[in-house]
Amino acid sequence: MIERSEESTLPARHIGPRIAWIAGALAVIALLIWQGVSRGGNPNPSLDHSSTAASIDIAVLVFREGLECILVLSAITASMVGDSKLYRRPITLGAAVAFVATLLTWRIVVGILDSIEDNVPALDLQAATGLIAIIVLLIVMNWFFHKFYWSGWISLHTKKKRALLKSADRGESRARVAWGLAALGFTSLYREGFEVVLFLQNYRLKLGGHAVLNGVIVGLIFASIVAVLTFVAHRKLPYKRMLVLTGALLGVVLLVMVGEQAQEMQLAHWIGTTPIPALDGIIRPWMGLWFAIFPTVETLVAQAIAAVLVLGSYAVVEVQLSRQRTAAVQHDVSLGLLQPHNTAD
Repeated sequence: MIERSEESTLPARHIGPRIAWIAGALAVIALLIWQGVSRGGNPNPSLDHSSTAASIDIAVLVFREGLECILVLSAITASMVGDSKLYRRPITLGAAVAFVATLLTWRIVVGILDSIEDNVPALDLQAATGLIAIIVLLIVMNWFFHKFYWSGWISLHTKKKRALLKSADRGESRARVAWGLAALGFTSLYREGFEVVLFLQNYRLKLGGHAVLNGVIVGLIFASIVAVLTFVAHRKLPYKRMLVLTGALLGVVLLVMVGEQAQEMQLAHWIGTTPIPALDGIIRPWMGLWFAIFPTVETLVAQAIAAVLVLGSYAVVEVQLSRQRTAAVQHDVSLGLLQPHNTAD
């Protein structure tokens, strides 16, 4: 009887991850169906590529940043149960204020760029904002940075939360504790929102606000689904898998943006253009339209450098983690907690 009851509860524990993955699969299927219907059953990658591709790129980044924000907030609120559950409210309020602050930041940055646009050539401004977007993506994709991010940023927030809750137990003013927790919620969301605002400016200048709005809405919808499953349904989702999946997608986005940025810099005469005639028959026009792959030395070298930076940072982190694991095993062996492994066996 006990074994049957445990088996019956198994699907309930896994319903959250299943919902997340089913929602993602349905979104991809819906996109393919929409593209097929809009193209009369014969999708052509050379038609209306920019707006659709940009919206997908934006949606992936917004979802990724939203996922990271959710992880930080869930780490802060994880131990807030019982009497301390009341302190989740100021954290939620702080995150809501950060969302509004992100919208205000968008308006401020847009106003600044619009005023600059009147005095700076459009190609130069697009090239400059493209560089900023690539820097944001490199930070998001940098594994070494994320090692510090998870061990430092999240740890800092959780330590600050514990200190605030301990001060509340010692009789500290509840208003002061609430303000401190609200600040944690604010910084958790605004950091990600600020990165998104900077990233979106290049797309806004090239394609206008409509494509940006579509991508943001899609990304927010998926992030909201994860947030509801995490904070309302209290489901344990496969965050690591989602981070890996979105990381792979953003890797493709990074290469595309680097290729586009290099071409914009060529058009703005910031860098030279060295064609590779041998690749003209291999690199087709649609590859340039969708994936920003062009038969020039500058664009291909730029994309290769970006790939090396991302993969190199991943390799550095893996080497560091391997050394830490080896050092931990050797420490346990020296304390007699583990027996030395005989490789001859």
